[in-house]
Amino acid sequence: MARIALVQRDHRRTFEDNLYVYSVVSRRSKGVSIGVNLNPDKVCNFDCVYCQVDRKTPAIVQDVDVPLLLDELKEMLALVRSGELFQVERFRGTPASLQRLNDIAFSGDGEPTTCPQFLEVVEAAARLRENQEKLVLITNATRFHTPKVRQALRVLDDHNGEIWAKLDAGTETYYREIERTTIPFRRVLDNITEAAKRRPIVIQAMFLKLRGQGPNQEEREAFCQRLNEIVAAGGSIKLVQVYTVARVPAEDYVAPLEDQDVDAIAELVRERTGLVAESYYGPGS
Repeated sequence: MARIALVQRDHRRTFEDNLYVYSVVSRRSKGVSIGVNLNPDKVCNFDCVYCQVDRKTPAIVQDVDVPLLLDELKEMLALVRSGELFQVERFRGTPASLQRLNDIAFSGDGEPTTCPQFLEVVEAAARLRENQEKLVLITNATRFHTPKVRQALRVLDDHNGEIWAKLDAGTETYYREIERTTIPFRRVLDNITEAAKRRPIVIQAMFLKLRGQGPNQEEREAFCQRLNEIVAAGGSIKLVQVYTVARVPAEDYVAPLEDQDVDAIAELVRERTGLVAESYYGPGS
């Protein structure tokens, strides 16, 4: 069991000599997720206190070489579909129930929608799917209002796509403290709302201890209120993923919540909003 847990906690965005494409056994996808890193330069428009990306080490590449990325993606798809991936030492402990390709996820060392080739890569990935695997966009929702990103979201809609949008706060003050960005909180909320009006979305909510303290009750209630406002405006939220820090964060004053605190927030979401909420715990859980 310890080996299985280790496999599921290993979310390195690397695989052998690949520059862009990797695989993880994902606790939230409940299977294998093939990741596509569209930000190898490690540039992001957020600077989250909990970020796991090592920004102190120089990036290996600065730009996205689309033909090379697609070659890596084709090879990774073949490895997973054939089962050869699970002969690799790192994935040998994967339980049989998780040896399935769940999705191709656009997620990496920054916000994927900021990549100039985002639309091109989404369109190409859609053509490579078999058996209706999902295309998942893991995003901070800051660029949904731009024309090319809107076009890419329509491609996702046409190819069993799903949006996993980050919402880590209920108030502007807490949002600024956690995400450390100049982008207004209102833009994130408006973009999530507009996206949710067009298709059901998943909300990813990271909660943590900041200098020894988790979010207070006021912040938790405000978070639930933001969810209710999205739904009241006509948005559809299919799931709220309440999770905490599972790997080494950017700042040493950040720590994971206890399991019971994660569960308490998920239960509050269910009580206040009526939405489906799932808990995902920190390291060792």
